[in-house]
Amino acid sequence: MYTRHREPQLLGNEGTLERMARILAMRNIDPADAAPHDDPEPFSPLDALLAGMPPRYQAAVADHPTVLDWVRQVTEAAVAPSRGARRQVTTGTSLLLAGIVGAGKTHQAYGAVRALVQSGVGVRWRATTAADLYADLRPRTGVDSERELAAISRCPLLIIDDLGAAKASEWVEEVTYRLINRRYNYELPTLITTNLAIRDLRSHLGDRVASRLAQMTTRVEFEAVDRRRRSAVA
Repeated sequence: MYTRHREPQLLGNEGTLERMARILAMRNIDPADAAPHDDPEPFSPLDALLAGMPPRYQAAVADHPTVLDWVRQVTEAAVAPSRGARRQVTTGTSLLLAGIVGAGKTHQAYGAVRALVQSGVGVRWRATTAADLYADLRPRTGVDSERELAAISRCPLLIIDDLGAAKASEWVEEVTYRLINRRYNYELPTLITTNLAIRDLRSHLGDRVASRLAQMTTRVEFEAVDRRRRSAVA
């Protein structure tokens, strides 16, 4: 029986390279993507945080003593999910930052999250304005509002900006109560900013929400200075 012997093909052989190119083209693969790549530069936790943070607040620094104390408490309460794993924020106290528009509340809130990451703990977090929150949760076709509310409620760390700015209604009060009550029950750290005076919270948010906020948050009242306008003038 005649057996055909084939000469071994070298990878650098021109015919072999052409065949490889045709195969890659048939599979819609860019030859550059098929080539080995150098290891990517390490992506630090701070880089990951900044990628999901609004550009205006990426350089935010928390410097208010009460906010810094909150960062320390939450950092100390962080736990590792398994032995040797990085500690994660899972529980802790909350902050209510109250003051006029432009007082620096949002800046301090984002700075606090940044400080947590810089302290070395892992942080899964979300941020929303109260107006965006209600818009996202308003029932509409094709959107599972209940699932979205559950996801926000369970997030380990949440920023709620401008609470109390939305027009009051029974629906707004009910959604706010369900969100705050869940975070109150599970002791999930929440950073809340509001333009309302502390004394006005109950009339705008309802008794149930105001009562839980009183128990779950440390309150910080900012001086009545619009830092945005002062910076613009300077």
